[in-house]
Amino acid sequence: MPRPALFYSRRPIILASASPRRQQFLRELGLDFTIRAAAIDESPLPAETPEAFTRRMAGAKAEAVASDHGQACIIGADTVVSLDGLILGKPKDEQDALAMLKQLQGRTHRVITGLSLICRESELHQTTATVTSVTFAAFPAAVLAAYVRTGEPMDKAGAYGIQGMGGFLVRKIEGSCSNVIGLPVNVLVSLLLGHKVIGPV
Repeated sequence: MPRPALFYSRRPIILASASPRRQQFLRELGLDFTIRAAAIDESPLPAETPEAFTRRMAGAKAEAVASDHGQACIIGADTVVSLDGLILGKPKDEQDALAMLKQLQGRTHRVITGLSLICRESELHQTTATVTSVTFAAFPAAVLAAYVRTGEPMDKAGAYGIQGMGGFLVRKIEGSCSNVIGLPVNVLVSLLLGHKVIGPV
């Protein structure tokens, strides 16, 4: 028997992302939405901070979709892992994934998600950035290599998935766990409720 929905949508919602993890969050909230993944240039600008980069990416994704859907609320999001002020994106290959995990070993890094809401009809345009601190434990290189061989790190910023097998890497987390997975759900729900895009069932 399906669970009752928690929220309902007051206007059409479009997720400007192909991320299955972000889609799952919206489904778990009971929201009706469509998916329109935005194809944009995701190259950082010179001297751009990780926070500024995620805000710009989230806004650009939402803007790319909003131009053709004026009545809908567009959700754009972008997540990066940052260590020592540098952005660690998705690994290029297994060797790159292993190198990232070795860098993160025993250290605290930041996971930053830019979130952008755009609805042109109601002149809504708001962008935020949410930061979570994640501290890794230390494991032998053979353990990290075994994790890389599972394939899980390959489509994830920082080369790990806290919601999957990669959860064993994490010793401590400060902030939103859902943010590390790819969407600060508490921030998103607060914004959607505040702008009357959704309501409780």
